[in-house]
Amino acid sequence: MVFWFWLGAIVFFGVVEGVTAGLVSIWFVLGAAAALIAALLNAALAVQFAVFLIVSALALVATRPLVKKLRAGKPVPTNLDRVIGASGRVTETVDNSIASGAVYVDGKTWTARSADGSILPKGQMVRIIKMEGVKLFVEKSNERENVQV
Repeated sequence: MVFWFWLGAIVFFGVVEGVTAGLVSIWFVLGAAAALIAALLNAALAVQFAVFLIVSALALVATRPLVKKLRAGKPVPTNLDRVIGASGRVTETVDNSIASGAVYVDGKTWTARSADGSILPKGQMVRIIKMEGVKLFVEKSNERENVQV
């Protein structure tokens, strides 16, 4: 009778693992399989449960680094990663006092403000210092100044 319990546990934990997105019960599948082997060897019920707990715990400890790595995934680059430090060209005069300005960088036109409050004329090359929301904060760059757009 205990044989069927452990076999059912293997199936149950396997199904739970199959329908979830992450590793949540694979350790219990291994523990239940070890307990099933103990049951086939006519071990006492207490020994079977101990085997289940110990093997499950060892499997968890052994696979923890792998689980952390899988859950972390690869970092996804954002617009922030691409534009900070990049050069762009002013397409609309940047003037913080009237809240105007636009910069073309990385194939897109962004709302822009001057990081130091200076007015940056159309055509001025700038360097992106930071981003807040969808607004870039820029500073004057010395490369190819005042090129008309």
